[in-house]
Amino acid sequence: MTETHTGGCQCGAVRFRVHGTLKDSSICHCRMCQKAFGSYFAPLVSVRGTDFEWTRGAPKKFRSSNFVLRGFCGDCGTPLTYEAPDGMAIAAGAFDDPAAVPPTVQYGVEAKLGFFDHLHELPELSTLDDLDNAPFLEEIVSFQHPDHDTDTWPEDKP
Repeated sequence: MTETHTGGCQCGAVRFRVHGTLKDSSICHCRMCQKAFGSYFAPLVSVRGTDFEWTRGAPKKFRSSNFVLRGFCGDCGTPLTYEAPDGMAIAAGAFDDPAAVPPTVQYGVEAKLGFFDHLHELPELSTLDDLDNAPFLEEIVSFQHPDHDTDTWPEDKP
């Protein structure tokens, strides 16, 4: 049976579908990936050897080096792709079920930030544990696209 994975950006303007087994999931710590994701690292899942398609919209592209194009949603800015001569990878967090694609290797470790290996030592709080400092969280309403395909987006409201 062929696996099917779906995902997209946070606003729903760009959606994708992957048919096939995803086995090359990684974290890249290189400085270019840090900047492209605005984060400490970039979680990426290779779609080499799969049947990949954009099902709604398409990403805009930025050439971050002489070899790499990076795709992102032109409306909300969500990072979506890393495209190099050896194939394309999709941002792991853009999948509707990112837990289905856990990383198996780390690249660019020469730029890994020193505190990264100690994150598990930090105190942990759930979102609603911080209501004293951020009471608005109790009434927050997400406008992000849901973690599943929709026929239209934004969905028609009654």
